[in-house]
Amino acid sequence: MDDIDLMRDFNRYYTRRIGVLNDEYLGQGRPLGEARLLFEIGAGVDLRDLRRRLGLDSGYLSRMLRSLSAQGLVSVAPRPGDARVRTATLTSAGQRELADLEERSRASVAGLLEPLSADQRSRLVGAQAEIQRLLRLAAITLTPVPDSSAAARSCLRSYAAELAERFPEGYDAEGALLPPGTLHDGTFLLATEEDTPIACGLWQRLAPILASPSPVAPASSAPSPSPSSSAPSPSAPSPSAPSPSLPSRAAEIRHLWVSPSARGLGLARRLLAALEADAAAHGVTTVRLGTHSSLGEAIALYRSAGYREIPPYDESPYNQLAFEKSL
Repeated sequence: MDDIDLMRDFNRYYTRRIGVLNDEYLGQGRPLGEARLLFEIGAGVDLRDLRRRLGLDSGYLSRMLRSLSAQGLVSVAPRPGDARVRTATLTSAGQRELADLEERSRASVAGLLEPLSADQRSRLVGAQAEIQRLLRLAAITLTPVPDSSAAARSCLRSYAAELAERFPEGYDAEGALLPPGTLHDGTFLLATEEDTPIACGLWQRLAPILASPSPVAPASSAPSPSPSSSAPSPSAPSPSAPSPSLPSRAAEIRHLWVSPSARGLGLARRLLAALEADAAAHGVTTVRLGTHSSLGEAIALYRSAGYREIPPYDESPYNQLAFEKSL
């Protein structure tokens, strides 16, 4: 069997093993979909957020809510002060049913784990955590966006704020960040998870008269990755003269950043590889970047991704180390 067949086989086994195909999930007299809604509604939820979180069709969600309402478990009403927004809340009976569901669910999982040794349980839970990390990574989308877009600028502000905290000397965002609307020969990639921007990075071609990198802030697959830095000097924002050894078809990677909420997934490595591939598709043969000596996880990422250290190639005080890679 290939990877797809193996995954499908596991999905069939697992869904049968935990009873999600049963129309009376955990013996409560309702299918898993309705039981899950009780859990998701909890203390109350906006129906738009609920639909987006679960990825449900509005008609299907409405039918399940009507069923739960008919059972006296859920109340759906306009939000006070904004009749355009409808919210779902659990009734007293719904809260009791949710508490019972929690007990049944814990007992069911305990029954699955009970025959296993402590070591086997640890291996199983660790494997589940790895599955979740990889599925999260696979669900994240990388999209080219204008560097002036609201999402791009939001990511860059978060990036700059982190550098300001981590650099002993601080970080001058106004002097170092790429000004909006100035990326004309390169690509800005935005990573989103469930419509939320969580990472970004860009590559920009280095012309014969331009060799000014900017901070790169990746989060590697290590537990607590963060930004790296290659940016123009805040005191001299104009481009510096290029290194004499600047390759003819070179570009720099800048502003690589991953939100703390998405670190440990391997997203920085994926984003870095995507920027390299996009640059190569546009004729770039060499990429450069600079970083700060305090960003150990960024340095480790670059070295493990095939970058070699070179002499500094701009005047930015933040670019204490410089790297280069042939594509």
